[in-house]
Amino acid sequence: MMNNRKAHKGSCFCGAVQFTVRGEPVAMGYCHCESCRSWSAGPVNAFTLWEPEAVQITLGAENIGIYNKTPRSYRKWCKTCGGHIFTEHPGMGLTDVYAAVIPDFPYRPGVHVHYQEKVLRIEDGLPKMKDLPKEMGGSGISIEE
Repeated sequence: MMNNRKAHKGSCFCGAVQFTVRGEPVAMGYCHCESCRSWSAGPVNAFTLWEPEAVQITLGAENIGIYNKTPRSYRKWCKTCGGHIFTEHPGMGLTDVYAAVIPDFPYRPGVHVHYQEKVLRIEDGLPKMKDLPKEMGGSGISIEE
């Protein structure tokens, strides 16, 4: 049962939007695509992908802004501080909760996706995918670290 699973609390930068994630994510890793890099204002984005029912807004739902550059990603942020919180991926049926906004969650990355778009080379021994794994709608092609 979902309520018996371990919960981790998270929030936006200012705390106006708060949420919990329960259980374990479907996947964790790093995304190197241009969209994630631009949105996060960094060279790489640490993601945790969850079933939507595992993510619960506990405060400030009305304070969440939404932007979708493409139908594949609905990016969500706090309207007060601008802090980025989630990205909904309707095609995958998953919610990306940025690893940085759930500070007590034991983040354990397992893969790098869209590594062909990298601007920061990371040699950590994890699989490097050209785009996405097949089960997530990608080619499943691995590339060199």
